Amino acid sequence: MKDVLLVGGGKIGAMITELLATSGDYRVTVADHAAAALAKVAARDAVGTLELDVTDAAALGDALAGKFAVLSAVPFSVTRHVADGAVAAGVHYFDLTEDVETTRHVKGLAAKAASVLMPQCGLAPGFISIVGADVAKRFDEVEELRLRVGALTEFPTNGLKYNLTWSTAGLVHEYLQGCEAIVEGELRELDPLEGYETFSLDGIDYEAFNTSGGLGTLCGRLAARNANYKTVRYPGHCEILKLLIRDLGLGRRPELLVEIFDEALPLAYQDVVLIFVTAIGRIGGERRQESYAHKVYSRVDDAGRRWSAIQITTASAICAVLDLVREGRLPQAGLIHHDEVDFDLFTGNRFGRNYA
Repeated sequence: MKDVLLVGGGKIGAMITELLATSGDYRVTVADHAAAALAKVAARDAVGTLELDVTDAAALGDALAGKFAVLSAVPFSVTRHVADGAVAAGVHYFDLTEDVETTRHVKGLAAKAASVLMPQCGLAPGFISIVGADVAKRFDEVEELRLRVGALTEFPTNGLKYNLTWSTAGLVHEYLQGCEAIVEGELRELDPLEGYETFSLDGIDYEAFNTSGGLGTLCGRLAARNANYKTVRYPGHCEILKLLIRDLGLGRRPELLVEIFDEALPLAYQDVVLIFVTAIGRIGGERRQESYAHKVYSRVDDAGRRWSAIQITTASAICAVLDLVREGRLPQAGLIHHDEVDFDLFTGNRFGRNYA
């Protein structure tokens, strides 16, 4: 049994706890600064709780003592504190952040780390980089790699055609920050909400546009002439976002935009995660296109609880790489990039099979 500290007892944290605590190989201490969040943690023999402020370095150090790993499911604004504590304690570190600056901070810690540091271990960034690298490696030369991911409500009913499925603060952050991409062989930062495109899959129309963070560390490591990541939504969403963020100026007041979304948009557990990757390039001198398309839907477990698709995919991704480190199937120290994780190894893992 490995003892792990899970920092963040929210919606994704609940799914991580469920997966690890029922595996028989992990004891999980769920830590959160809010007692109300800890009160919702399901009671299990392999689960404990701890009220913790991760910005308190001494308290965090005490919580990390004797732990095999720490999993950070807290907002991007405080994740770096968990990374600093993990390096100081020599504990393996995994996070779910989509924030580029936080990831750069974690990468900077890697040189002195005696433990594993693996940022951006969710769906996108995270699993999407594993898929992208797997598709790209089939080519002798990659001209273009397109990564598209959407966490969508199954039954859209409002003008945005969107319901809340994960962190609202994280969602807004992705809509406001610069977006890394490879453009004609050069690393570039593109504007969010631009690069608009439409496509159809399984008879359903979608739109896609630039958002931040989705390429993860793949952007600086991929040998491709062009590579980009875009978020998928139902048609009409991007136009309303531009009205709110640019025309009405809410991009300058992200906290207010988060408050509006939280008040106006209901939480939906009946959702679908769409993953769509396309590569164009040369194979044996022939110009070819290869694609990967997959959908994951919400599920009801044996206890009658519905888990959303974004909970399942995000939690399964971080649990799978943790499990692979525990098994010795991944490096045991330093920074691990997702393009280093073999697709078949990941989807063959007991947690990664939720993507298979």
